[in-house]
Amino acid sequence: MAFGRSSVRKPVEPVALKILVAGGFGVGKTTLVGAVSEIRPLRTEEVLSEAGRPVDDTAGLTGKTTTTVAMDFGRITLRDDLVLYLFGTPGQERFWFLWDELAQGALGAVVLADTRRLADSFAAVDYFERRGIPFTVAVNCFDGAERFPAASVRAALDLDPGVPLMMCDARERDSAKLALVAVVEHALERVDPERRPASA
Repeated sequence: MAFGRSSVRKPVEPVALKILVAGGFGVGKTTLVGAVSEIRPLRTEEVLSEAGRPVDDTAGLTGKTTTTVAMDFGRITLRDDLVLYLFGTPGQERFWFLWDELAQGALGAVVLADTRRLADSFAAVDYFERRGIPFTVAVNCFDGAERFPAASVRAALDLDPGVPLMMCDARERDSAKLALVAVVEHALERVDPERRPASA
C-alpha cells in the first residue's frame, strides 16, 4: 500500500523574543506586565519600609506601598508564530545593577514615562541609547495627571526623531499591547526595514 505525503501540517514553532519594560520608580511597569501577561506574572515586590524612605522618592505616588526588587516576568502571544517574554526592571536607582543582566539578549524595550515625574525616565532613555537597544517610550496616562502633546514630551526627553512615542494606559490590556507591538516593529525595522511584521 502506497502512503502519500501527510496533509497534516506541523504546528508552527513560535519565535520567542525578549522585551524589557523599564522606567522610573512607580511608573507602572508591574501593572503593564500584569495587564498583558497570559500567564500568572512573576513578581518580586516588597513592601516599602521606613528604612528605604530616605532613598525611595514617593512624591506624587499616592497609595504606592510596594516596590519591585528584582524583576517582573510575564508572557504574551502576539501571533501563533510570535511570543514575547516580558521582563520588568526595578525602577529605583539602588537596583539598577540588575539592568545589565536583564538586558542580555533583549530585542528591545518599552520605557514607561509619567509626566508628573518625567525626569525619572531619563536614566532608562540614556541606558538604552548608550547600549544601542531599540526602545519606544509609552507615556502612562495616570488619572488626574496633566496631558501634554506628544511633541512636548519628546522634546522634554530629548528623544531622537526615530524613537516611537505613544500614550498608553498600563492598566488596559489592549493599550499596553500596542506599546509592545510598537517596540517589536521598531526593533525589527532597525535590523531589516523589510522585516516589519504585520500588526498583531
